This record gives sequence, C-alpha cells and structure tokens, in this order.
Amino acid sequence: MTGATIGRRLLAIAAVPLALGGCITVEAPTEPIVIELNVNIRQEVIYRLAEDAGDTIENNADIF
Repeated sequence: MTGATIGRRLLAIAAVPLALGGCITVEAPTEPIVIELNVNIRQEVIYRLAEDAGDTIENNADIF
C-alpha cells in the first residue's frame, strides 16, 4: 500500500464516527430505576434458630 492509500483509509475511518455523531443520543430515564431484590432468607434464619436451640438444649440438659 502506498502512503496515499493508507491516508485515505485513515481519513475514511476517522470520518465514520463524525458522520454517526448526530445519530446517537443518550438520555436519562424520566422515571427512577427500580431494582427489586426478592431474597428468601427464611431458610438461613430457621437454620440459625435450630442451631441455637440445639446448643441451648445441650447446655441446659437438666431443664429439658
């Protein structure tokens, strides 16, 4: 390739973003973004309660 051919290609590549510059717009949403996190923590809480209950029964065997 000659220097002129490379220069024309670079000019064409540089011109593409300039030509598309008016076509791309970014706007903020008019309504707030809502992220719903439905996390089920029931299993962990039950596990911890069961573990605590087991420890309590072992530590106070005379009561039970």
